[in-house]
Amino acid sequence: MSKINGFVGRRNFLKLAGMSGLGIAAASVGSICWSPETAIADETIAAKKPQPVSPQEALATLMAGNQRFVAEKRLYPHQSKLRLQETTNGQYPFAAILGCADSRVPVEIIFDQGIGDLFDVRVAGNVASTVAIGSLEYCTAVLGTQLILVLGHAKCGAVHAAVEDKPVPGRISSFVKEIRPAVQKAKPLPGNLEDNAIIANVQYQVNQLEARSIILRNLKQEGKLKIVGGRYDVATGEVTLLT
Repeated sequence: MSKINGFVGRRNFLKLAGMSGLGIAAASVGSICWSPETAIADETIAAKKPQPVSPQEALATLMAGNQRFVAEKRLYPHQSKLRLQETTNGQYPFAAILGCADSRVPVEIIFDQGIGDLFDVRVAGNVASTVAIGSLEYCTAVLGTQLILVLGHAKCGAVHAAVEDKPVPGRISSFVKEIRPAVQKAKPLPGNLEDNAIIANVQYQVNQLEARSIILRNLKQEGKLKIVGGRYDVATGEVTLLT
């Protein structure tokens, strides 16, 4: 197979995994610019491959979108029929979000983004599970995304369960156990344990991504990836960066 999804050659993908070196030939990431002209563009013209978006620019765009959301001044970018046509044959997300599955944290809305802008990986407790890591490896190594934001949030039920440390039914324990190390780190801190654990969990999962993935680690070392953490306030809608 000479290409993966039409973007990255197999040989280069294996290099990222440490099997043939540390090189990468990742594709460019998605355009984050939006203007009224987009809505009236010729709908028969497919979107061109955009220029790479740096981690710094991607993060600034996310935070600017969140500020618009909080101020109730959303632009609703990339949500037209034209955008559907542009993304039919490919995607170029400018950022990846490892967030909680909580229904109160819809990332495209709180960051005022649209179709094809964000690679959204959601799991209870925003834990860096094996499947979540694999998804983020695909997003960064194959699609070329250069920013991962691990997003926790206030009033997180998964963190609450880990703090309570009581038996849970079914497979709920599969993600609760991934949060318990963060709870232990938060216990010596002054203040509310659950609030501290939410922040500690974000920081812990950020570290886990790099520790458990050679692909993400190599990309970061090459300056092609930035991993940051944030906390979303479900009452105000504001995202605060933690790392």
